[in-house]
Amino acid sequence: MSRLIRLVLIISVVAVGDLGHAALSAADLRLEKNDRGVSVTIGDQLFTEYLINTGPKPILWPVNGPDNKPLTRAYPMQRGKGERYDHPHHRSLWFTHGNVNDVDFWGEGKNHGSILHRAFLRLEGGPTAVIATRNDWLDVKGVKVCEDERTLTFQADDDRRTIDFEITIKAGDHPVKFGDTKEGSFGIRVAGTMKVDQRGGKPGGKIINAEGKTNRGAWGKRSPWVDYHGPVDGKTYGIAIMNHPSSFRFPTYWHVRTYGLFAANPFGLHNFLNSPKEDGSYTIKPGESITLRYRVLLHRGDEKQGQVAEAFKAYQAEAK
Repeated sequence: MSRLIRLVLIISVVAVGDLGHAALSAADLRLEKNDRGVSVTIGDQLFTEYLINTGPKPILWPVNGPDNKPLTRAYPMQRGKGERYDHPHHRSLWFTHGNVNDVDFWGEGKNHGSILHRAFLRLEGGPTAVIATRNDWLDVKGVKVCEDERTLTFQADDDRRTIDFEITIKAGDHPVKFGDTKEGSFGIRVAGTMKVDQRGGKPGGKIINAEGKTNRGAWGKRSPWVDYHGPVDGKTYGIAIMNHPSSFRFPTYWHVRTYGLFAANPFGLHNFLNSPKEDGSYTIKPGESITLRYRVLLHRGDEKQGQVAEAFKAYQAEAK
């Protein structure tokens, strides 16, 4: 069993969950609401912050992994070590899509859409901390396209940290079409030093999926999980995104790039399959919904040291 996190002023600990190689034993996570959103802390360490007003969509930033190392890019909120200052819409960790009823919620160019935080539905600290929210998807004129309810669940121990992300997208009185584009959907931009592409001979990271396809070979492929690992402050850390079997169109396709973008996208088939005949679009009928589910695993080492395959087996066994 993993060593228990020792937190000042927190005495009781409980064992919860299973990440595949050992019970996840953790002390309490604390939530604190503020003007920006909600912070998630482990003792005096910031795990992450759910931000509702840093741009046109809610995001998590920073996302700190084991040893409290930041594993996502700081730009455009700040500027960090080894970062490329491109794609300002790649904001740490987020969910959007590039074509929803012909509105671009992914990019931040002219006439882009916005996802507006409406309400916190649940805020609960403890060994399993939960943030649940309701959000409206608005076009450039402020007209509502659809809405979502999302639940983020956080756990942590000494070795690994997890974020479960579940989102249900609901249509109102009109159909909602998620168009076929590679620009989507559940995204992470990894820390600058973790990306595969590095300059000046510096060591870079590695992308690998469940089938063993690596780096550029993993782009556009379907897989139940992908791991992106690389150096942070001289040690290797990784981020795995796992897709739950109950999620819409499991196993998802992956828009994962060697420059640091890491996204699960079940809609972009004509790009991923390089065929104009393919159509990955999907229309949600009025009053209906779709649900997507992911687990983000933050770990030390590569996918083997992080036991990502074992962690996925435990995740897929969980009823949803």
